[in-house]
Amino acid sequence: MKIAIASDHAGFTYKREILNWLRENGHHVQDFGTDSTEPCNYPIYIRPAVLAVSHGECERGIILGGSGNGEAIVANRIYGIRCVIAWDTNSAELGRRHNDSNVLSMGERMVSLSVALEIVQVWLTTPFDGGRHKLRIDQIDNPPE
Repeated sequence: MKIAIASDHAGFTYKREILNWLRENGHHVQDFGTDSTEPCNYPIYIRPAVLAVSHGECERGIILGGSGNGEAIVANRIYGIRCVIAWDTNSAELGRRHNDSNVLSMGERMVSLSVALEIVQVWLTTPFDGGRHKLRIDQIDNPPE
């Protein structure tokens, strides 16, 4: 799978670890930055990564920050993006099964690295359930009148 990844300074350490894990597990990863723990403005890095998913250049995206909240807000402003914040494997699984999420946001200050890697594994391998959830997903961009 081709995955876009990006973080701000507060998510950089996990970004580096997750990027390595993804590559070790056969994924192609496009890194949109940041490249250090020096303070930076997250939209500069998150938006291009999420646009790569929106434009079909990457199949999925993983974005990281201190809490993951600001990053998710940036992501969900982009048409076609369904970003979920996951702080455990259950939220990651439901984000895929019920919401067909194509971007995952996590906070380095919210979960341990081992949990973050478990979240990524679950999120990447969980299918979308479709069915009644498909109708709801369709209504996000095309609300009923």
